[in-house]
Amino acid sequence: MRIFFSLFCLAFPILLFSQVNSAKEIDYNSKYNSSDSIKKKKAPEATIDLYQFISLERDTTYIDTTQSIRKEHGFNYLRKDNFGLLSFTNEGQTYNTLQYGMNGFSPYPGFGFTAKQFNFSKAEEIKYANVASPVTELYFKTTIQRGQSADSYFAINTSPRLNFSIAYRALRSEGRYINHEARTGNFRFTTSYNTKDGRYVANAHYVAQKIQNEENGGISNVIDFENGDPSFDNRARLGVYFEDAKSVLKGKRFFVDQTFRINPKKGGNNLYVTEQFNYEDIYFDFTQQTIPSIVGGKQVFRYGESFVTGGLNDETKYNKMYNKVGLVYENTTLGAFTFFADDLRSNYYYNNILYLDTETVPNLLSQTINTVGGQYNYRKDKWKGKFSYSKSLTDQNLSNLDVSAVYDINDENQISFRYQNMNKLPNNNYNLYQSSYTKYNWSNDFVNEKINAISVNADTKWVSLSLLLNSINDHLYFADVTTDDERIESMQIVAPAQYGKAINYASLKVGKEFVFGKWALDNTLLFQKVDQSEAILNVPEFVTRNTFYFSDYMFDKKLFFQTGVELNYFTSYKSDNYNPLIGEFFTQNQTTIGNYPLLDFFINARIQRTRVYLKAEHFNSLFSKNNYFSAPDYPYRDFLIRFGLVWNFFN
Repeated sequence: MRIFFSLFCLAFPILLFSQVNSAKEIDYNSKYNSSDSIKKKKAPEATIDLYQFISLERDTTYIDTTQSIRKEHGFNYLRKDNFGLLSFTNEGQTYNTLQYGMNGFSPYPGFGFTAKQFNFSKAEEIKYANVASPVTELYFKTTIQRGQSADSYFAINTSPRLNFSIAYRALRSEGRYINHEARTGNFRFTTSYNTKDGRYVANAHYVAQKIQNEENGGISNVIDFENGDPSFDNRARLGVYFEDAKSVLKGKRFFVDQTFRINPKKGGNNLYVTEQFNYEDIYFDFTQQTIPSIVGGKQVFRYGESFVTGGLNDETKYNKMYNKVGLVYENTTLGAFTFFADDLRSNYYYNNILYLDTETVPNLLSQTINTVGGQYNYRKDKWKGKFSYSKSLTDQNLSNLDVSAVYDINDENQISFRYQNMNKLPNNNYNLYQSSYTKYNWSNDFVNEKINAISVNADTKWVSLSLLLNSINDHLYFADVTTDDERIESMQIVAPAQYGKAINYASLKVGKEFVFGKWALDNTLLFQKVDQSEAILNVPEFVTRNTFYFSDYMFDKKLFFQTGVELNYFTSYKSDNYNPLIGEFFTQNQTTIGNYPLLDFFINARIQRTRVYLKAEHFNSLFSKNNYFSAPDYPYRDFLIRFGLVWNFFN
């Protein structure tokens, strides 16, 4: 409880957001100049639209203290609706992805180790405050066994043009299995400034984050879990592969985005200069004191032979510096035309060059990527559109075409379209990796992935529809290359691979809520289909979430509450497995998971600006078979009662 009370006293909570489509013009002068009057006046009350949170793309959200079923879906470790993600046993661990393409695509090469980055804040996810008065919010939720999850945020303005925010997210969850504890820390600081005439606008943030997990490699004998033996109801009695392994993902980022209007006064034609700077430093570390595991009374070398007999420490380092400058011509009738050029310099490296019998594995992957491009933005009345194209000048052959359009029929109905054609560079850990395990060393030169993606979305008061069509060529993935003899010895050998044939993916997501007085049934259904010659991209064909709940007011409408049951289900499929050594999921064709329901019972309440949550998670595990897994060898979490709250303050 120390983390909870410390953060409560600091009162730095994180905000929940209610998405809207465009920012509103706000006249702050009348509010702040009212204090200059000689006669004392009653302080004006700030309306909800004076508490804005603006994204890098200039989309604006407002603070939202209401209670709805969507707030229930977003009350979790990630602080957002995680439909399409399957959580692992312990809070603060990774997620298996049930819905392909939900995380979007970027043409630039990333650091990799993607299984560790679900709660690793990206630059485009940071919100910049624009508030009329100080505002705070506190998030708290119990975890599994000992520990807490807390997320705290504080935003303040020193003037209508200068805003600051500071936030810290922390988690500790012990978990029920051996060597399973999770600890995370995420510090965020933002500032935003604009001149009185709006000629200069700047947003900046600093982020320092750390995700630390004890890694047990999964349970070593799945039968002990599946047979329902009461002696294993205490999950700490189940054998695991590693009892002292640990992974750490740690990073820091400094980011600035600024715009300057060349013409002194804004008119029908305007010329802007834009600049964006991003410096990031990340490292991933996997440590393991004891190399062999004891399974069934014999030694097992899970990842094969090792150069060391103990005290393994595999550390991968990465830094990048990104600069982007642009020139924007804006016409109030035609829209905005942008020409831009950027420069990306990155270093992905290890301490030493590795000399093997068959190859030499270098210790450095250094890249310089320069691209140029253009963008057209149009926003008027009910239409908003963007056309963007960029191509590399250097030898990497990177390119990205991105076209999108949004039409707001009215406040309750919206239609959007997006097409993306991308020549994507591989993440760095596909091309280079070093480890103390002999079979986990590689140096590759993979070709770019080619991705075509079309999405159509309709958000209406009647139904929400989302159609996604993807065509992928030269798809990169991590493959299970374990031989039959190695599998007999319980080994798990994984290596990067590239699929030279086409993969075609299609999905349709449907959302609809039926309301019967005080009762409601909220439904989200996902249908997926993959056309491929080999089983490379594996997803369940059907995923659903159905929430049946009751809502009402009590105590002269001072308390609003909701209570109900939520069902999550996905059809059986050969799920990707998780490898903690490389921090990635990999394709496997040996084990099938799924085809089991996950039932949660919840009670939510709101008193003024405080929202309280109580949930009995996966209560059907009390009477069902032990056939629920998040990935092969990794069971899904058992029955658990959890409590939490979100508390807003305004000054």
